[in-house]
Amino acid sequence: MQDEAPLKARSEDTTTTKEKHSMRQAIHNLEASKIREVANAGLGRSDVLAFWFGESDEVTPEVIRQAAIDSLQRGETFYAHNLGLPELRAAIARYTSSLHPAVDASRIAVTSGGVSALMLAVQALVDAGDEVVAVTPVWPNLTAQPAILGATVRTVPLVPVQGEWTLDLQALRAAVTSTTKLLIVNAPNNPTGWTMTREEQQAVLDHCRETGTWILADEVYERLYFEPTANGCAPSFLDIARPDDRLVVTHSFSKSFLMTGWRLGWLVLPPALVEGIGKLIEFNTSCASVFTQRAGVVAIEHTAEITPRVVAHLKHCRDTLVPLLAAVPGVQVAPAKGGMYAFFRLEGFDDSFEVAKRLVVEAGLGLAPGNAFAPEGQGWLRWCFASKDPQRLVQGVERLRGWLAKQQG
Repeated sequence: MQDEAPLKARSEDTTTTKEKHSMRQAIHNLEASKIREVANAGLGRSDVLAFWFGESDEVTPEVIRQAAIDSLQRGETFYAHNLGLPELRAAIARYTSSLHPAVDASRIAVTSGGVSALMLAVQALVDAGDEVVAVTPVWPNLTAQPAILGATVRTVPLVPVQGEWTLDLQALRAAVTSTTKLLIVNAPNNPTGWTMTREEQQAVLDHCRETGTWILADEVYERLYFEPTANGCAPSFLDIARPDDRLVVTHSFSKSFLMTGWRLGWLVLPPALVEGIGKLIEFNTSCASVFTQRAGVVAIEHTAEITPRVVAHLKHCRDTLVPLLAAVPGVQVAPAKGGMYAFFRLEGFDDSFEVAKRLVVEAGLGLAPGNAFAPEGQGWLRWCFASKDPQRLVQGVERLRGWLAKQQG
C-alpha cells in the first residue's frame, strides 16, 4: 500500500503553487463592464440602434487623419519622449492657456488616452490602504483604478432633483478629511451631465487645501458645455488653482476632437509631479505613438473649425432627444448642461441592467444601464446622444415608446 504522507505533501505543494500563481484579489473583485455586456447582446445585429458607448458615430475630421497619414509616410514609427513631443506639449499648453490662466508646457504630460492619464495620476498618488473619495455616479474606471492599487474607495453620491443631479457639498466636505489621500471629481459628469459651479469648485479646493487632499479632476468634457460662457467651456479647477496646488487635471482628444480610437490624452500637473509621471509613462506605455501625436498637433491647430461645430451639433442632438424622452410617460429626465448623455429614470423598471439587455433584444435599442456607474444609478439609463444623424435619436425614442406600450398592454 502506497504511503499517504507523500501524496498529502504533493497536494499541499500543488495548492501552494496555485496560490503563488493566482491573480491579485483586487483584480478578481473587479466587475466586468455592464455596458459591454449589454453591447454583447446586440453583436451581429445590424438593426440595433446603438447609443451605449460614450462616443460619436462621426469619424475624425479628415485634416486630423491626414496628419497621421503624412507622419507614417515620413516613417515616424519610432519611440518618442516619455512626456510627449515638444511640439504637442507646447500646442496643448497654448490651447489650455487660451481657455484658462496660463499653463507652461513643462506642466503637460502627453498620455496614451484619457484612461491612461487617469491611471497614471492614481499610480502616482495612491498607495495600498489609502483612502480615496469619488463623486458618483461616474464612469466606473474612475473608482476601479484606485481599487486596483489596493486603496479604500468611498463615494459621495450626487442627488437627483426632478431628473437633474446636484452635489451635496456638505456631504462632500464631511467625507473628505485629513485621512483622505485623493478626491476624484468628473465634471461635466459622465453619465449625469452634472457640472460643478465655480463656487462649488472653490469650496472644494479650499477644503482640500485644509485637509491636504489631492484632487484628480477629470475634465475631458469641459468643451462639451451648453451654457453660455466667456471661454466656451465648463468651469475648471485650473481657473482658480495655483500651479503648486495638489491638483491633477486629465484631458483627452477623444470627445471634442472626435478622436476616441486614437488613444491620445494629457495631464496638467503641478511641477513637482512631472518627472515622476514621466517615469510612470515609461513603465506603462513608454510613450504615445508619434503619428498620433502629430494628429493631435493638427487637431489643436484646427480647434476653431472643429470643436465649436461638434458642440453645436451635440446641443442640437440634446435638444432633439430630451424633449422627446420627457414626453414619454414614466420617464424622468432633465437636459444635461454638459457632456453627451441623457441620463433618465424609467418608472417601474428598477433593474437597469436587465432593462438595458431587454431593450436590445426586444426593441433593438442599445442603452447603457445606470447601475454600471454606481449603485445610485440603479433604475436609470444612459443614452449617448452624439449621433451624426439626429433622426436616429427620434427613431430610438419611438422604439422605447413601442416597447413600453407592449409592457403595459
